[in-house]
Amino acid sequence: MIARRRQVALVVTALLAAAAACQAQYREHQAPAGRPAPSLPSRTASGGFTLVASGDVLPDASINDRAAFDAGGAGHDFRPMLAGVEPVVARADLALCHMGTVYGVNGAYTGAPLFKSPPEVAPGLAATGYDGCSTASEHTLDDGAAGIRRTLDALDRVGVRHAGAARTEAEARSVTFLRAGPALVAHLACTYGSNRPLPPGQPWAVGPIDEDRILAGARAARQAGADVVVVSLHWGTQWQDAPDRQQAILARRLTASRTGGRPDVDLILGTHAHVPQAYEKVNGTWVVYGMGDQIAGRMTNDHGVQDPRGNQSTLARFTFAPPARPGGRWEVVRAEFVPELFDIDAGRVVNISEAIAQGADLQGVRDRIRNVVLSRGAAKDGLVMGR
Repeated sequence: MIARRRQVALVVTALLAAAAACQAQYREHQAPAGRPAPSLPSRTASGGFTLVASGDVLPDASINDRAAFDAGGAGHDFRPMLAGVEPVVARADLALCHMGTVYGVNGAYTGAPLFKSPPEVAPGLAATGYDGCSTASEHTLDDGAAGIRRTLDALDRVGVRHAGAARTEAEARSVTFLRAGPALVAHLACTYGSNRPLPPGQPWAVGPIDEDRILAGARAARQAGADVVVVSLHWGTQWQDAPDRQQAILARRLTASRTGGRPDVDLILGTHAHVPQAYEKVNGTWVVYGMGDQIAGRMTNDHGVQDPRGNQSTLARFTFAPPARPGGRWEVVRAEFVPELFDIDAGRVVNISEAIAQGADLQGVRDRIRNVVLSRGAAKDGLVMGR
C-alpha cells in the first residue's frame, strides 16, 4: 500500500453550526492500525499545492464482479481497477474523489436503482492515493442511516476523509479540513436531492444544496482557518453535456460571494450528470460543472440506449500558489484536465492521454471530451489538457 499524506486534524467547535445543510465531518485523524501515516513534504514547489479531483464512483453488479475476480475470489479488490490513474492521483498534494454509493455488508451488494457496494471500495481508493471523498449524492440514503454509517466507518478505517453525509448531528455541523502542502483546505459537499427520504429524526444525515447555507459554511470554515474552500456539488441534468440553468445560476452566485474582499468559495467540483461537462472560470473562480463517471458499468441513457459517454470522465488538476500578501487569496496558477475512460471490457480506468502516448486509438474519445470541457471558453483562461 502506498505511503499516504498525513491529514491535519484541528478541533473546530463554534462557527460551524451554519454549515449543516452542506454536510461534512472533521475530527482528529487517527491512522488505521498497522498502517503508517508519515508526514510528507508538498509535491509542489514555491509553497503551493496541487489538487486533483475525479468524478462518480458507481459500482454496479458488473463492477463488483470484476473486483471479485481481481481479488481471486477472496472478497473484492478495487486497486487494479484504479491503477491506471494512480500516478496522477498519488502525486497530488490533495486528491478528492466522489463516492457516489453507500456500502453494504456480508455480500449483500446491489446496483441500481438502490446501490449497496462492497466496502472494499474504500481501501481501493486509499491505495490509489485519494485523501478525501464527497459522499453526498442521490444514492446516499439508498440503505438508510445504516448505509451511511457503514460507508463512513469504512472510509475512516483507511484514513480517507469524507464530506457530505453524517452519522450524528454533531458530525453534520462540522467541516472537513485536509492539509495540502502548506495549506489548510476545507471541503464541503451537498446534493440536489435523494432517492429515499431522510431517516426519521435525522434531517441532518445528508444536506440538500442550499446557497445561503453553503456560503455560511464556507465563511465559517474560513474563519476557522481554511486557506482554500472547495465545494463539491452533486447537481445538474443527467446525460446533458452543457450545464443546465440551475447550475449556471448557482455557480455565478457562489463565486460572486465575498467576505472582506476575498471570495468565500475557491473551487467548485461537480458530479451527477454521468457525462463530462464544461470547466469554466466564473467571477475569477474555477467551476467544474461535471467530471463524469470515473467508475461505472455499461450505462444506458434517458432514451434507453447504451451511451458510451457514461464511461467517459475527467480528472481535474489545479495548482494553487500562496497569496501575494497576508490574508489574500490562494490563486490557481495552473488549471488542467486529464481525460479518462472506464474500459468496461477490461474493468479498468484508463488515462486517455497516457494510453494514446502508448499507441491506443483513443483520439476520437479524447477530442470529444476536450471539446465539451472547453465549450465555455476555459482555454482562454488557461485551462489545458494534461497527462
